[in-house]
Amino acid sequence: MSGDIRAAPVPRDMPDIPAIDPAADTLLPLSAAELDPDGHLYVFAYGSLIWNPGFSHERRHPALLHGYHRRFCLWSRHYRGTPDAPGLVLGLDHGGACRGVAYSVPGAAAEVVLAYLQDREMPNDEQVYHRRMLAVRLLDSGRVVRAVAFVANRAHASYCRPCPNTAARAIARGIGQMGPNRDYLLNTVAHLRAMGVRDAGLDRIAALLPSG
Repeated sequence: MSGDIRAAPVPRDMPDIPAIDPAADTLLPLSAAELDPDGHLYVFAYGSLIWNPGFSHERRHPALLHGYHRRFCLWSRHYRGTPDAPGLVLGLDHGGACRGVAYSVPGAAAEVVLAYLQDREMPNDEQVYHRRMLAVRLLDSGRVVRAVAFVANRAHASYCRPCPNTAARAIARGIGQMGPNRDYLLNTVAHLRAMGVRDAGLDRIAALLPSG
């Protein structure tokens, strides 16, 4: 498992927030279910959204998600690779816990932000993720909020569970529309470390990359 926290127990005060129906993961009109009771949309970031969110937000909070961990578990044939030399991108996979960032977006801007995220994370309506509503703890206040998170779709053909050596080889050669795959990995590692987070799985893959 590549999450930064392993087998962490779920606190009893973490609410059970129903997931968005996976069958409805194509963009739907914004519903009240996607806003926290405080009227904001929260977006949980665990990979490139940490260092390149691409949308305006009101606040950025260090955050903790239980029940999922960060993992290179999706082949990328466009953004970070090609059909002939696919790269890898991160997804949330089941088990453990994950430190990341929760962006707070005013409710009035939520529909635009969700449309942007849907297009960015699932271009051409390719359902590599399930868009979920999950309970996330804001570590700067202790509050638990409802946040949108993109969870890897295990039923999709792009889902994979490569060993660290295989992942490092794919990332080393992957270059796609958004640039080299190694930059995606190393940027994520650097920004996690700046937050005081060491992800053992990502660190191991980064250490296996050839120099250059």
